[in-house]
Amino acid sequence: MRLSTEAESDEELAGETIAAALGAGITVFDTAHAYGQREADLGRGERLLSGALTRAGARPHARVITKGGMTRPAGGWVPDGRAKAILSDCEASVIALDGFPIDLYLLHAPDPRTPWRTSLRALKRLLDEGLVPRVGLSNVNRAQLDEALGIVPVAAIQVALSVQDDRALRAGLVERCEELGIALIAHSPLGGPRRAGGLGRHEAVAEAAATCAATPAEVALAWLLHLSPVIVAIPGARRPETARSAARAAGLELPREAMGTLNAPRPPRRAASRRSDDADILLVMGIPGAGKTHLAEGYLARGYLRLNRDERGGALRDLAEELERRLGRGTPRIVLDNTYLTRSARSYVIDAAARHGSPVRCAWLETPLAQAQVNLVERLLDRFGALPTPEQLRELARREPGQLAPTQQMRALRELEPPSLDEGFATVEVIPFTRTPPVRGTRAGVFVAAAALRAPGAQRALEQTDAEAPHLVFDWIPDGAADALEPTVARVRATVGAGPVEAALCPHGGGPPRCWCRPPLPGLPLAFARRHGIDPARSVLIGTSTAHRTLASALGARYIPM
Repeated sequence: MRLSTEAESDEELAGETIAAALGAGITVFDTAHAYGQREADLGRGERLLSGALTRAGARPHARVITKGGMTRPAGGWVPDGRAKAILSDCEASVIALDGFPIDLYLLHAPDPRTPWRTSLRALKRLLDEGLVPRVGLSNVNRAQLDEALGIVPVAAIQVALSVQDDRALRAGLVERCEELGIALIAHSPLGGPRRAGGLGRHEAVAEAAATCAATPAEVALAWLLHLSPVIVAIPGARRPETARSAARAAGLELPREAMGTLNAPRPPRRAASRRSDDADILLVMGIPGAGKTHLAEGYLARGYLRLNRDERGGALRDLAEELERRLGRGTPRIVLDNTYLTRSARSYVIDAAARHGSPVRCAWLETPLAQAQVNLVERLLDRFGALPTPEQLRELARREPGQLAPTQQMRALRELEPPSLDEGFATVEVIPFTRTPPVRGTRAGVFVAAAALRAPGAQRALEQTDAEAPHLVFDWIPDGAADALEPTVARVRATVGAGPVEAALCPHGGGPPRCWCRPPLPGLPLAFARRHGIDPARSVLIGTSTAHRTLASALGARYIPM
């Protein structure tokens, strides 16, 4: 990647590096259509690789992996999993590689804006039409891999894996690939550019390097290759000498004690047996706003110790270490309520408990995103009494882990891997969402989307609402003035007469939402409900779109479509 994505890339040196790799016996070369400095450079990495391999006479030997489904707006990395984008990228890669055959074609990353099955069917189409002989997936979790296997034959996956990043091991991806004979291509096998230089400070790596008369990087690569026969490591060499060093790692025999020291633990296949009748460890998981705190508080009342990152700070791994200390002191009943979205994150708790012979139960709060959004807004209103601005929210999120922007919560949902018994849990209980009736408000209210008032029948719909009820007119107008809705409010006030009528406007710009007030996010109606003692579930929402219907459903309000 870095041969073609960095501003100071030297194409002559890149060619020498590729030739050195070939000369040292390396046969697999990984690139991507998105490898370039910006959108205009798409295909640069493929052209550079194809030219270097052709000049070195590598056509009978080299196997090229390339990837598609990624765009580079303003130099960023934005997945595009639409079927037409995947097909277009593959065709462009064929041209950029200038006749050099693609051995394996990978989807660069899941696109949160495109249904996963749509992207998978596009990959299958590439196979069916004979554009490539094999396909695979990059940057996926185990749940995404398992879903893909029912749609398209997956020859390989590409994920981060190194001595310094064992998430693929803890997530069960290595194990699943071994079971099914799928190649696992380890990208960032030295920990990535920022961490690779610190390998020499890794005590076990440094000791093994001294014993084997090898470099720390060679030891780290050898560890990966010894870890499983399905693993292929792709170090990002940028100089001929580092390419030759990587090749030497393939023949490096690590001492048995070095492998034992370096090996990352694998999640237990079976749950630990219960150590005593009253011992109980409960891991409560769910997306932010799922209701984990409420569930955990019930266990606190029954004498459980609570371990929670929001209260204690630090990382989830630190909580697992605290769990182990508490178990060592004989604490029998503990509840951990954090997001625990991934198998990897949960594995630290399971490992710590297993070392003390303690089983772990899992309670998964399966709360829909829209309901979790309501919970987070209610939490903000409890904290501030009003909705924070995007700037306040950004600063707040840095100080308090539980206070999030909408995009952070949506990202958490994308990362979620449903829990299963094969992680090592004693039981997994799925808890459906139920909303506790609010105690703050008892009145009914009326929420009116401004667009609805431009639709035929709007006057009649307003006349059917309770004239005494508080009415809110809401809208999203980027950079809109505070009084932009006054004419609309005047119209509603003239129709309903008696009750208070207010306007609420989200003036924030487009793109991913940075605030909680942009409809269909529930901030504006919930803040209005607080001010007027309204129970949203007894209220009415008049709207025009699927988004308005979704908002009404999240609030529990009756929806009147226009």
